[in-house]
Amino acid sequence: MELSEIREQSAKAAALVCDAAKLRAGDLFVVGCSSSEICGEKIGTHSSVEVAEAVFEGIYGVLRERDIYLAAQCCEHLNRALVVERAACERFGLDEVNVIPQPKAGGSFGTTAYKRFTDPVAVESLKQSASAGMDIGGTLIGMHIKPVVVPLRIEVKHIGEAILLCARRRAKFVGGSRAVYNEKLL
Repeated sequence: MELSEIREQSAKAAALVCDAAKLRAGDLFVVGCSSSEICGEKIGTHSSVEVAEAVFEGIYGVLRERDIYLAAQCCEHLNRALVVERAACERFGLDEVNVIPQPKAGGSFGTTAYKRFTDPVAVESLKQSASAGMDIGGTLIGMHIKPVVVPLRIEVKHIGEAILLCARRRAKFVGGSRAVYNEKLL
């Protein structure tokens, strides 16, 4: 698969998620990405910086246009720490940790975000602050999204060879059978 196609798939998916989740400027969007899975290999076995850069460019371009913050999840070797812009860290009250992701310890996507962000910081947790996200290749991002996490079905099902799973938050329902809910929050 061509890098340009991966970039286009990533951008299209990010735009679809933003629209379906009704994201607004200042929201936080989390992405977990296995470049190995995109290349048709087992997660964590064939990290590709070039593939991660194409995914990053596609997603980040869409999010920047909408003034939405990106949180790039690192791999399990960094306990799924995340890379965010310092402004996002401060806005969401996140705790900075001391690590610089590398392709084999953090993953190519986290490494790319760290290199491309203006003022990157690593954080241990988003404290469930993300409003939506994309899981590219089975990286498990649900723990970073505000409760209640619900799946999003979009027309993009894969990026490269990797399965794409998307999610958004939904406001919690309170009340019982007589409660009336705001359709805009569903």
